Amino acid sequence: MSGIEDGLKMTGRLQIFRNDELVHDIDNLVVTVGKNFVASRIVGITPAVMSHMAVGTGAVAAAAGDTALGAELARVALSGNSATNNVVSYSANFPAGTGTGALTEAGILNAGAAGTMFCRTVFAAVNKGASDAITINWTVTVN
Repeated sequence: MSGIEDGLKMTGRLQIFRNDELVHDIDNLVVTVGKNFVASRIVGITPAVMSHMAVGTGAVAAAAGDTALGAELARVALSGNSATNNVVSYSANFPAGTGTGALTEAGILNAGAAGTMFCRTVFAAVNKGASDAITINWTVTVN
């Protein structure tokens, strides 16, 4: 007799807008500590929910064992989040003067400093000048 098999997967995708113009539409990695976070939330209320997004200048490819960005440049509180059916959406705004530089990575975390990382991605540089604003919309789908 064969057993029942159900392979639960989490996949993510994000869009990066500079001054309201789409500059990247890319996949991301739900890291191991992020998956552990989801499992812990099923049975309890700790750790805290995902609340911040960070950007940085690290260039090393995202890996399952990541717990932080390679070279974090700025972190902001999420400006929005929601869950509809099996899709969780996050949004963050990096206004003029915040996170200025050649951005190459982003992540979702549950604290304003340190904290648990949920997702991380690395991408071709998005040059954010001092007067530019960046918005990142991130979705995670549970399949």
